[in-house]
Amino acid sequence: MRKLILIGLYLLSVSPFAHAALFDDKEARQQIVDLQQKTEAQNQATQTALEALKKSQQALEQRILSIENVIKSQGLMDLLSQIDRLNDELNKVKGELELAQHNIEVAQQRQKELYADTDGRLRKLENTNAPAVNAAPENKEQPAQVSSAITTPAEVSAESKAFESALGLLQAGKYKEAFDAFDKFLQGYSNSKQVPSAQYGLGYAQFSLKNYKAAIATQQKLITQFPDSPKVPDAKFNIANCQIQLSDIEGAKKTLRELITQHSTSELVPSAKRRLAVLESIKK
Repeated sequence: MRKLILIGLYLLSVSPFAHAALFDDKEARQQIVDLQQKTEAQNQATQTALEALKKSQQALEQRILSIENVIKSQGLMDLLSQIDRLNDELNKVKGELELAQHNIEVAQQRQKELYADTDGRLRKLENTNAPAVNAAPENKEQPAQVSSAITTPAEVSAESKAFESALGLLQAGKYKEAFDAFDKFLQGYSNSKQVPSAQYGLGYAQFSLKNYKAAIATQQKLITQFPDSPKVPDAKFNIANCQIQLSDIEGAKKTLRELITQHSTSELVPSAKRRLAVLESIKK
């Protein structure tokens, strides 16, 4: 009996702890389940957010691609067109300046020729008129002498007109017609004093027509045949510009250096120095 009482007391003392242990285990399981559910919910939310970000990224990439296509198809082409127009206008202005210089040189040459011709005719008239008073037969030679003196200005006038016509075409931007006119002048007046200038004009017309290799050959011919001509610096400057257009930067640098060192008194030296500085600033 005493043992039964002791056992009962023992069970009464132990049972609350056992009940509590069973309760704590059930609560922990429930917390684990709740945590798993929360984790799954968060994973789903994260996955949804990632999908939304991917869609946004794809949309941005598509917009960027569209913008790049627009820039390539329109903006860049417009920019290149503007650059080409500016280059054409710059070449036209440069051509007008060079032609103005040519016109000045032609006018000076014509004045010299007119002075020489007038002086020669006066001398001939003085020589023929002096004996004409005493000797009638000598008067018969006078018309022949005068007529021979008259033919020279006519030839000079035709030559000058042909040269000025070619210059006018170049100045008007009619480069193909100017090329033909200069070529015809060089064939018809191969002994003219204007040959170096005509040769330069021919090369500049080729440059304007974007025949850069042919323009270089033409200007080289001028330099070889007329090394002392005042047009040599112009020819070298034009060669350098052709080399730049052909992406021969090193060749252009060499040509500009030759122009600067060999023609230090030329008016083109400042322009050549500026252009050389720009080329030297370009990194390989």
